Amino acid sequence: MIESFLLVKILGFSAAAFIFAILATPSLTHFLYKYKLGKQIRAAESAPVFAKMHIKKAGTPTMGGVLIWGTVLILSLVFLILSQIFPDTIFGKLNFLTRGQTYLTLGVLVLAAIVGLVDDIFGILKIGPKGGGLNMSLYAIVASIGAWWFYFKLGWDVFHVPFLGDFSIGLWYFPIFIFIIVATSFSVNETDGLDGLAGGVLAFAFASYVVIATLQGKADLAVFCAVIVGALVAFLWFNVHPARFFMGDTGSMSLGVTLGVIAMLTNTALLLPFFGFILMIESLSVIIQLTSKKLRGKKIWQSTPIHHHFEAIGWPETKVTMRFWMISSIMSAIGLVLFILDRVL
Repeated sequence: MIESFLLVKILGFSAAAFIFAILATPSLTHFLYKYKLGKQIRAAESAPVFAKMHIKKAGTPTMGGVLIWGTVLILSLVFLILSQIFPDTIFGKLNFLTRGQTYLTLGVLVLAAIVGLVDDIFGILKIGPKGGGLNMSLYAIVASIGAWWFYFKLGWDVFHVPFLGDFSIGLWYFPIFIFIIVATSFSVNETDGLDGLAGGVLAFAFASYVVIATLQGKADLAVFCAVIVGALVAFLWFNVHPARFFMGDTGSMSLGVTLGVIAMLTNTALLLPFFGFILMIESLSVIIQLTSKKLRGKKIWQSTPIHHHFEAIGWPETKVTMRFWMISSIMSAIGLVLFILDRVL
C-alpha cells in the first residue's frame, strides 16, 4: 500500500510546481522578449524542407526550459531549508532533497541545464559551429561525470535485465551508463522540434518514474519526479501551439540527462525505450536518414527528425504532436506493465 502522506506529497508537490511555474512565467517571458533571446532557424540551404515549414517561428524566445529546472531547484532548496529551520513541524516531513535519492539527480539536472544554457546563448549570438548547437562531446562530458560518480563514488556495477535478474558487469557499467545518458539527451534534443512535443513526451516519461520510484520505495525520488511533471505541465501551458517560447537546450539537455540518470538509479534502463519511445524513434530516424544519405545518396524521409517528415507530407503540427503524445501514453503504460510483471513473476 502507498502511504497516504506520500501520495499527498506526490500530488501536492506536483500541483505546487505547476502553480509556481505558472506564476513565474510572465517574468520569464518578459525577460526573454525584452532581450530578444530568440531561436535561430536553420538556413534554407542546409535544411530547405525544415526552413520552409518553420521560418515563421524565427525569433520566438528560447531557453524556456529555465522555467522547468528553475522550479525544481527552487522548490527543492526552499523545502530543504524549511525542514532544517523547523525540523519538528510538517516542513520536516515535506523535504524530499536527500543524499541517498535526490542530491545526485538535482545536481545533474542543474549541471546539464547550465551547460545547455551556455549553448543556447552561443546559438543566439551565433558563436561556434553552426551558431551554437549541442554536439556529442557536451553530452559525453556530462555523462562521463555521472558515470564516474555512479561507478567510483557509489560503487554501482549492477545492471538489471527484466525477467532475467541482476548482473554485475564491472567496468562495462561505465560505458553503458555513458551511452544511456548520451542517447537519452540526444533524443530529447531531437524531439524538441514542434510546439509541445518534447514537453508532453517527457511528462509521460517522468510520470512513469513517479510510479516506479514509489513502488521501489524511493519516496523522495518519486516526489522529485512529480515536481518535474508539474513544472512540465506548466511549461506546456505556454509551449503548446502556438508556442510562447521554446524549451531550448537548457531544457532538453537537463531533462534528457536527468531522465537517463533516474533510469540508472532505478535500474530500469532497459525499460526506458518504452517510457521514451518517441524519443527513441526520433533519434533513430535521424541516424537512419544520415546513414542512408551517406551510403545510398538518398533520403528515406522528406525531413528529420521524423516529426518533420509528417509535417512535410501535410499533417498539421498539432496533429503530429497529439498523436505522438498518444503513442507516448500507450508505450509508457506498456513499460509500467512490464516493470510490475518483472517484480511479481
